[in-house]
Amino acid sequence: MKTRSLPYFLIGSALLLVSGILLLNTGCTKTATKEAEPPTKPSVTKAVVNDGGPLVLTTSTAEFQVLPSGYVQGFLLKDGKKLTLDETLTGQPGGSDYVIANGKEVQFVLDFGQAQVLEAVGKMGAGKRVEIPARPLGPSGTTLQRTLTVEAYDDFPNLLLTSLEYKNDGPAEVTLDQAVTQRHRFDAALAQPKVAPYDMWSFHGSSYDWGKDDVEKLTRNFSQPNAMGEMVKGGYGGGIPVVAFWNASVGEAIGHVETLPLTLSLPVNVDKDARVNTSIAIPANATLKAGETYSTPRSFLAVYAGDFYEPLRLWSSVLAREGWDLPKPSSEAYNVSWCGWGYEFNVTPAQMLGTIPKLKEFGIKWATLDDRWFDTYGDWKPRADTFPGDSIKKMVDDFHKQGELVQLWWLPIGVEDGQGRWESHKYIVSKVAQEHPEWLILDKNGKHARMTRDLAALCPAVPEVQAYYKQLTEKFIRDWGFDGSKLDNIYSVPMCYNPAHHHKSPQDSVNAMADVYKTIFQTTRAIKPESVTQACPCGTPPSLAWLPYIDQAVTADPVGAVQVRRRIKMYKALLGPEAAVYGDHVELSAMSRVGKEWTEHGSDFASTIGTGGVVGTKFVWPDPGAKYKPVLLTQSKEEHWKKWIGIYNQKMLSKGTFRDLYVTGYDVPEGYAIEKDGKMYYAFFAPTAAAWKGEVELRGLQPGTYHVMDYAYGQDLGTVEATADKAPRLATQFKEHLLLEVSK
Repeated sequence: MKTRSLPYFLIGSALLLVSGILLLNTGCTKTATKEAEPPTKPSVTKAVVNDGGPLVLTTSTAEFQVLPSGYVQGFLLKDGKKLTLDETLTGQPGGSDYVIANGKEVQFVLDFGQAQVLEAVGKMGAGKRVEIPARPLGPSGTTLQRTLTVEAYDDFPNLLLTSLEYKNDGPAEVTLDQAVTQRHRFDAALAQPKVAPYDMWSFHGSSYDWGKDDVEKLTRNFSQPNAMGEMVKGGYGGGIPVVAFWNASVGEAIGHVETLPLTLSLPVNVDKDARVNTSIAIPANATLKAGETYSTPRSFLAVYAGDFYEPLRLWSSVLAREGWDLPKPSSEAYNVSWCGWGYEFNVTPAQMLGTIPKLKEFGIKWATLDDRWFDTYGDWKPRADTFPGDSIKKMVDDFHKQGELVQLWWLPIGVEDGQGRWESHKYIVSKVAQEHPEWLILDKNGKHARMTRDLAALCPAVPEVQAYYKQLTEKFIRDWGFDGSKLDNIYSVPMCYNPAHHHKSPQDSVNAMADVYKTIFQTTRAIKPESVTQACPCGTPPSLAWLPYIDQAVTADPVGAVQVRRRIKMYKALLGPEAAVYGDHVELSAMSRVGKEWTEHGSDFASTIGTGGVVGTKFVWPDPGAKYKPVLLTQSKEEHWKKWIGIYNQKMLSKGTFRDLYVTGYDVPEGYAIEKDGKMYYAFFAPTAAAWKGEVELRGLQPGTYHVMDYAYGQDLGTVEATADKAPRLATQFKEHLLLEVSK
């Protein structure tokens, strides 16, 4: 039996995957799930099986059909209509699931006559579970048998869960190369006639490439692999295993709901016929002996109205039922932050401390000591040339005396091994790599595996490595006095083939990455309960592995204000509508390309404030010279910064409740809503640089008369009337943004 990228365990002759827990094929320890409890009331979800198909599952808001072909189709039930993007193929095998076995594609035909309809039992609540056996269509001699299990739950009526079990029913071994599930073919014209099939918007949760849009409108030639889990080219990787699609009428999404960062892909392609094709491709790499069984992860199909917020919030809610425990942010996670990265790699204590007068004047609570304060990745000792002696601890003490909190930049797991460099820093062999070479991740060839910044990596599945990061965290937080960490360039890690680690699978290192971040987070909170641990997956979406172990998410090097707004919305969906989401440095809200580099010159605080994000900046002051001119705090900037940071601190909308009332791509102007202290706050953003003129709809208000204020400019805009069946509309004209406070 071979295993490569998915977690399995053996019971007798069965090779199975367990949701969220690795029993054999892992180097990390996970908390066992609770025993399943029977639902307290019968399910209202209906399941009807026809002998020749289809199976029809009907919930309060959706209908899911498993067709005779094996295709799984979803419908949103809305306003008396059945809305879908799913377009099935006729006259050819078009199932949603198949395998590549012994190098050949194997399709199956479902036996609906043998289907079993059961009441679902488990943490998801009341629902229906249907098991449908299937036999192979060919090629001849194929001995695989399959069982498709589908589950629909009352508490999650827009979601269908599926899983597959493949059993070798013959005497000879069968090699499973790849399992494909949730294959779908989408056509926007099914819900919006006269548009192109690919005319829809999409969300891609993969950590794919720095700066790439994760929310974008599909184009005629769109293609993206969306690899998840292990590290990919460039040092990226991890990701949120969800891809979503929507138009003005309906949306559909697929993904998996395991709590581990499984290595698989969710490719999205616009094909020659202009249809959008997507699926979940799992590199099984398993050999089944006679009687052995292979099971896929639990995947899902979701149907919804709205944009990417809806399936991401749904996905997060399902994982919460499965044991994904998201912490409540510390109260300090909502305070404004200044970062020393404006001074770049060679910042000094004097430059850091020199900004304190402006931090206090503006009401900025946090300061961050950023990249290259240290001598060597992995050892994390202060540089002798910029932070000699105990100057780093003294700097922290001086900030504290002025009432300021301080965060420390660092990059866990990566270590220098004498190979490569980053920017001007040439790598040496770090002390930890010299003293503990047995801790390192090795690739298939027995060489040091490379991660982000071309660093070697310590294997997070090794208990001694986890203990090492506990010691480092204690040094930074307890001994040096820092109030939290900015964990940067955080993606995934390579698979580990080091024989000294006795892994059950190379995937163990990827799965155990979460344990290092859990250690850092819990150690920090134990020392300073009001600390802030931030993780930045620079330029990409985050990883489900470490997402539960932070106080503050970050928009992660957004390329302009549009990415700031959409990533804040993404994190509010993933972490909850009151999550603390750092909008990153405001200077990133406007960027220009200069050769291979970017110059940052943004001042768009509204994109962070209006969407419920936490404001940040990286200005330099006083004037350190021409090199830092783009981020120098000039007199005109001072007035602008002081005004907007004052608005943020007064309103504190980041502590409000994000309301998903506007659809990305289809509501113009782009809209956001925050509910706080009995008031509604709206933010609208013009689609172009020109002034926008028209009416904006103030959604989500209870019936009554409301007073409208433009809180950015202190203008009284009169009153509007909301009724039970109609949201008020406000005639307006604005450039860039319109920020409204609406109160009864």
